[in-house]
Amino acid sequence: MTEQPLLNEIKALIKSSGPMPVWRYMESCLMHPRYGYYLSRDPLGREGDFTTAPEVSQMFGELLGLWTASVWKQMGSPQFLRLIEIGPGRGTMMADALRALRVLPPLYQGLSIDLVEVNPVLRERQQATLSGVRNNIAWHDSIDDVPEGPSIILANEYFDVLPIHQMVKRESGWHERVVEIDPNGKLQFGAAAEPTPRFDVLLPPLVRAAPVGAVFEWRPDTEIMKLATRVRDQDGAALIIDYGHLRSDAGDTFQAIARHTFTDPLKAPGQADVTAHVDFQALARAAEDVGARVHGPVTQGDFLKRVGIDTRAAALMQKATPEVATDISVALKRLTDTGRSGMGAMFKVLGISEPRLTALAGLSDLEQAGGR
Repeated sequence: MTEQPLLNEIKALIKSSGPMPVWRYMESCLMHPRYGYYLSRDPLGREGDFTTAPEVSQMFGELLGLWTASVWKQMGSPQFLRLIEIGPGRGTMMADALRALRVLPPLYQGLSIDLVEVNPVLRERQQATLSGVRNNIAWHDSIDDVPEGPSIILANEYFDVLPIHQMVKRESGWHERVVEIDPNGKLQFGAAAEPTPRFDVLLPPLVRAAPVGAVFEWRPDTEIMKLATRVRDQDGAALIIDYGHLRSDAGDTFQAIARHTFTDPLKAPGQADVTAHVDFQALARAAEDVGARVHGPVTQGDFLKRVGIDTRAAALMQKATPEVATDISVALKRLTDTGRSGMGAMFKVLGISEPRLTALAGLSDLEQAGGR
């Protein structure tokens, strides 16, 4: 039997303080200072627990680089630009984006790279991946630590790991969902004894009408408001790519993945990636509330096609061996297809900008006509 120090610690906490809200359990699993999943390992790739879009193909990062260039031009081509990535994985996406940006020396030479990363193992991987980059690169624990200045912010698969609150609808109202210990000593889900007062007042009508037994998930708006306030005040835009739903709705999406397979999120805390789908309607609403402009969301498949992934794939395949051309074709399908094995429909893309940027490439049907 594998040692499970975090499981033992969580059980001890529940025994001493009572049932633990789902958000606190999720936060412990991912960010516990000693045993947290995201502070202790490189979870990416074939040997890890999951694969992200930049690891599927270089085309993903390259197109985000070209998207960055198009936004920079819309901003009036400032001499200095911060390119910020939140949760940069192994640095793969940034390396691919920078390679694409080299063709535009006025932008490339004025770039400062800021990476927001708390995992020391991944910081080392990023340093190795970006060792050939001559630009100024700095690492930060939080977006709050990134110095001011016009910025383009990229956040791929970042919001899905921010802890969620789960609420369960009962006859008496909405109760906070908790993690407790069952009679056999195992973790199980439960609900707080008392409903959360007036919780339904702020709910979208669709959620308010959910049946008894329904689960509703929400995240605090803190992170999205930081990004939106930054681009509103300092010029620039943010691009958020993640899996989730376009409109707020009831549903339990709390899940765990280990070795590329779904597993019970209560089984081995700290040893699997626990995530939940992103509510893009809630993100958009919070960004608009602070006065930023929202673009999209659209599906990842639509976004990548609009910014030219088919053309890029064709150009790469033309120069490739038959084997490599097949790999490129498979990667293209994985990134854009809408079926079960594709990321094209499950993943969504949302743009946030300062109000004067009326359209962002790939995110508006009217972008060529100059606005939403």
